[in-house]
Amino acid sequence: MKALLEPFSKDGWRGRSLLAFVLLIVIGIAGYFLELSFPTRPPKLENTFTPLSQPTTQELGAYDILGKTVSKAEADELLQTERGKIELASENGAIAITQDLIEQGRDSFYRETFGNEYFFTDVVGILDGQINLISIGKAIAALGGKPTTNLQIPIEKDVTIGGHTFKAGTLLDTGLDIAKGSLVPLGIEMRKQGAKLRAGITCAACHATVDPSTGKILEGAPNVDLDTGLLQAFASNSAAMFRQTGVNPKTLPTGDRTYINAVGQETNLVDRQAMEDAVDAQLLAWSPGNFDSSPDNQNNPSQNPSSYTFQTFPYGWSGFASIGWFHGLTTLNNNVHAVNSDPTTGTYTIPYLSGIDRETYLGTMLQGASDRRFRLPDGAKPTEFLEKVDPTPGTPGMNEVVKLPGHPKGSIFMLDGLMANSPGKPLAYELNGMSAYQNTLSPPPYQSADAETLERGATIFEKANCATCHSGRYFTNHHVISQTEIQGQPSRASALAKLPPTLIAPETYPPNLRVPLPIDPNVLPVPVDITPQEDRELAFAINDPAGGYKVQNLIGLAVTAPYLHDGGVAASKDALEQDSDGFYKVADPTQMGLAGTWMQRLAPDPEASLRVLVDRKLREVAVAQNRANHDLQLTNGDGSGHHYWVDQQAGFTSNDQSALVQFLLSIDDDPAVLPSNVQ
Repeated sequence: MKALLEPFSKDGWRGRSLLAFVLLIVIGIAGYFLELSFPTRPPKLENTFTPLSQPTTQELGAYDILGKTVSKAEADELLQTERGKIELASENGAIAITQDLIEQGRDSFYRETFGNEYFFTDVVGILDGQINLISIGKAIAALGGKPTTNLQIPIEKDVTIGGHTFKAGTLLDTGLDIAKGSLVPLGIEMRKQGAKLRAGITCAACHATVDPSTGKILEGAPNVDLDTGLLQAFASNSAAMFRQTGVNPKTLPTGDRTYINAVGQETNLVDRQAMEDAVDAQLLAWSPGNFDSSPDNQNNPSQNPSSYTFQTFPYGWSGFASIGWFHGLTTLNNNVHAVNSDPTTGTYTIPYLSGIDRETYLGTMLQGASDRRFRLPDGAKPTEFLEKVDPTPGTPGMNEVVKLPGHPKGSIFMLDGLMANSPGKPLAYELNGMSAYQNTLSPPPYQSADAETLERGATIFEKANCATCHSGRYFTNHHVISQTEIQGQPSRASALAKLPPTLIAPETYPPNLRVPLPIDPNVLPVPVDITPQEDRELAFAINDPAGGYKVQNLIGLAVTAPYLHDGGVAASKDALEQDSDGFYKVADPTQMGLAGTWMQRLAPDPEASLRVLVDRKLREVAVAQNRANHDLQLTNGDGSGHHYWVDQQAGFTSNDQSALVQFLLSIDDDPAVLPSNVQ
């Protein structure tokens, strides 16, 4: 240990931070009977920008009844009658929005993994490679207590992953955020049980970020440079995440490991190394800030969205999360903690989505598991083996979940028929808490242009018909638009097209029941009429094979660049320059699009990127750059679509365009100017 710490001993903070990591490892090796979390806790509010932001108008004392909002005034009146008390009873699906619920949600947002540390650590092997506790600890120690939005981890020896060779001494750009004085990356939960130290992922990893100049946390802002593809590719068994890529084990050569398939035959699994290399190559193609949460076994990563969620339903890029508590937000939160963080829960739907039987699916994931206890023995039946080693016996998969009525079939309420839930907690308490908490979040104040410019920008916003879709205080009409109309990149819009045959009418259990549930619990139908049928169908490409994209809200554009679902609309600060006519032209095409920004570890500039969004000449260059990039071709990202222009060809002046851009940037927690339709 002395030798390990010697390079850092002359800097007290560095020595202490690395010592903390080393001691954590020693504790993990020495103890078999301790359980602890280290040392992540929700940050103090004074260490965030939240106290500076205008809170949303979500009401304490209001209720949510499976997606139907009851205002505080209405609730107060209802609670005066027996009939009203029954309507607002938790056994009938009602959730009271209280400060306690919000505080629970904030704690869960930062700390709750629902047990995904088992899958990420014991199966995926997220800490096995060059990115491990020691290398992370050294990198954090090197910061000397300073914050960063991109923890750089040095490679100690040459390594080839997915066909890419990383030389010793290379600094890996992880995009992991470290708050000022922190010893652990934001959104990473370190947990020890027995002799095993595990790393789990929480919401904060993708939906909060650190301001590098102050070290304060922007709660709800997307982590726009978190490189989840790279972090997974450097794991020892990233093949376990193959469903989130375009790699199908049926298309690769088989290896020498045998298993029992779904029809009881002993046969050979896919070659482990071939599978690992193919998945790694596709994961490394992901742009920073993107993650593939679609279940279709196609490589369709999309941007981490913000958690500025109040009144911005439906949720998800396609609008698939549209019913249930908090108008679908609880569904979205569950999806993150379902197959996104534990693909072993997807055994029922995988035959429909990829033509892979459940045994092949599980066997492919488990044959290379990091921990030998989870590694599939030769000749075993994967489902039976997983039951024996499952850290959550009695429930499907490895995460902490509850089987909903009708499981293994799912519904548009919960796609896989499972709800993430910690034992001992009321049903959906943590998920609903996260929803209530996220609905309090708003971006920090933006130092905007003068009032006259913003007024003009708001006028242009209406003149250009932007308000047709981006309407109301939260700048969305809550609808899903067909891909054939929006003309965005088509692959992601139809990602859920194969799911409908696996879905049934949505049902849940009352939220007053604690987990594990009692025998024969009451069942509640989940209303679907809170979202129009056309929108629900478009989200799943029903009656329109192209599918659709939801109308995004425009809250916090200053902290959410790049734009569109794939982030393809982007430009650096130096990519554009003003021409003699006042409009902007491309000064450096190599800094255009996602190909010229995050793919080169160059931050997109919000103002320049918004110009690319609304100016067709600039967009043509960005799309061309994206389409010339091999990795973006592999991941179906090009920044196309949303052809609604405020440029010279559309009859607008350069001043009109500049005013619109400034207005869009000003849409913060409390916009200084709003269009007339919002007044």
